[in-house]
Amino acid sequence: MPLALLALAIGAFGIGTTEFVIMGVLPEVAGDFGVSIPTAGLLVTGYALGVVIGAPIMTALGTKVSRKRMLMLLMGLFVVGNLLSAVAPAFGLMLAGRVVASLAHGAFFGIGSVVAAELVAPEKKAGAIAMMFSGLTVANVVGVPLGTLIGQSAGWRVTFAGVALLGVVGLLGIAKLVPELPKPEGVHLRHELAAFKNVQVLLAMAMTVLGFGGVFAAITYIAPMMTHVTGFADGSVTWLLVLFGLGMVGGNLIGGKFADRALMPMLYVSLGGLAIVLALFTVTAHNKILAALTIALIGALGFATVPPLQKRVLDQAHGAPTLASAVNIGAFNLGNALSAWLGGIVIAAGMGYTAPNWVGAALAGSALVLAVVSATLERRTAGGAAARDAVVAGGTAAEQRTAVPH
Repeated sequence: MPLALLALAIGAFGIGTTEFVIMGVLPEVAGDFGVSIPTAGLLVTGYALGVVIGAPIMTALGTKVSRKRMLMLLMGLFVVGNLLSAVAPAFGLMLAGRVVASLAHGAFFGIGSVVAAELVAPEKKAGAIAMMFSGLTVANVVGVPLGTLIGQSAGWRVTFAGVALLGVVGLLGIAKLVPELPKPEGVHLRHELAAFKNVQVLLAMAMTVLGFGGVFAAITYIAPMMTHVTGFADGSVTWLLVLFGLGMVGGNLIGGKFADRALMPMLYVSLGGLAIVLALFTVTAHNKILAALTIALIGALGFATVPPLQKRVLDQAHGAPTLASAVNIGAFNLGNALSAWLGGIVIAAGMGYTAPNWVGAALAGSALVLAVVSATLERRTAGGAAARDAVVAGGTAAEQRTAVPH
């Protein structure tokens, strides 16, 4: 794997850390600004919405510059957003800083996926994408717990300043290590938009929303579930999230490896396994050992879907994949927001803290159905094309026989 992937992974590490570390320091932020926890929660919601909105806008703006330069500009925007969060004198400016940082998220992973895939041979594309996304998964194992610890001991402003420094390192790494890849000739914004007319691209994005949404239906409410149902102490939630992060790391690497060999079968296994494990979580949540194991499996199966889904979008949007790739990153965050909302509804309805697991299982199962539909349509299309080619070839052969003098 090229060393340039390391620079992309460092950028992904910083982005992953800033996305999730806010959950660990939310009480400190709320206390400093004198706002309620629900109000402080807008820092999470605002970031997610910023990713969804920013992914297509920033990618569209970047169509006129090289991908390397756009990646550098996005990391610069990320640094500015986190610095603004670190020095914000009021909650409104803190929220603005979060939104500014989030605008870089979707476009960075979208453009970065395209660059990572172009740096390697065709049979290693999913593995290269997984290598870049490993920065995001490792952030949940190292960056988020460390950032939370720093925020609780030295202050949350130090945490965001440190994340901004990570962004600087990522920017310098991209400048030094990522090559200037030639911009595809004749590809403009209208070509990028044309990819969304492809039903396979839309199906892949729908799988992203539903599949990864299944993960966050459960993980969003992991703290109350583990403390009120399983019986863990409040302080145990941190290491349970580390287990989830370790599962993400393993699942991401496995998904990248096997997606290069058999992409759709990898999706069948990961989505089907995720639906089953989430359904079982309603039972295993009542046992500490089984609950911990299930959390790791949810992380592994959930992130095993990321490289194949991202590669699926790149493959289907061939010729103009950048915007579709970035929008698919926004789809992950849309799934997060949708599943967290649905999970909150079933809890509010009095169905208990394990009820979101059933929501997650239903979402993952729906994604599996879409994967089967997508593959079926693809086979029919390929079969129809093969039949047409056979007819054309037969006609050409007949014409040639007719033209030969006897």
